[in-house]
Amino acid sequence: MTPRSPTRRSAPAPRTAAASAPHEVRLIGGRFKRSKLPVPDRPGLRPTPARVRETLFNWLGQDLSGWRALDAFAGSGALGLEAASRGAAAAWLIETDPALVASLQRTVQRLGAADAVRVQRGDALTVLRQQAGQGWDVVFLDPPFGEEAVFEPALRAAAAAIGPTGFVYLEAPAAWDDTRLAPLGLRVHREGRAGAVVFHLLVSLAG
Repeated sequence: MTPRSPTRRSAPAPRTAAASAPHEVRLIGGRFKRSKLPVPDRPGLRPTPARVRETLFNWLGQDLSGWRALDAFAGSGALGLEAASRGAAAAWLIETDPALVASLQRTVQRLGAADAVRVQRGDALTVLRQQAGQGWDVVFLDPPFGEEAVFEPALRAAAAAIGPTGFVYLEAPAAWDDTRLAPLGLRVHREGRAGAVVFHLLVSLAG
């Protein structure tokens, strides 16, 4: 895969107030453009806003044909489904909440996206660790902001899961700089901020 040329983005409010979350979001590009994704009222569910996704996919490139994308904390599925909409050959959505898993499965069927999208109920860290050496093109990490202990092991596992030219996308309540990322095998490629969220596009130190 040839690396795409990315940019910077911003963050939404922390994943704490489900009541303030939208009840639906729309995909913004590709074959499923304008399709609505339901956002159930679940604790910690904070879907990536459209303007942040637009920035992210400007960074990655609008055409992800042939890419393999792993959405480790899928939630509404906005990141993984956006990748599939833009041509990703495989988008794997991992979510631990059974209600969200059921919602994602219904959405995949409604979109007719089962050819490219796989939804699995499971623990994100466990799945990520099992993907070491699998050469994913992009791994999306948008953990609940209240679970700070998850960030470092998730980043370490994602770094091992991507290929030399792959990307890790991270949303977090604070910036992760190169000094903090280097022991995990990553460095910042692009970074942006949206409200209370800092979003990062990271690449492997081995790349």
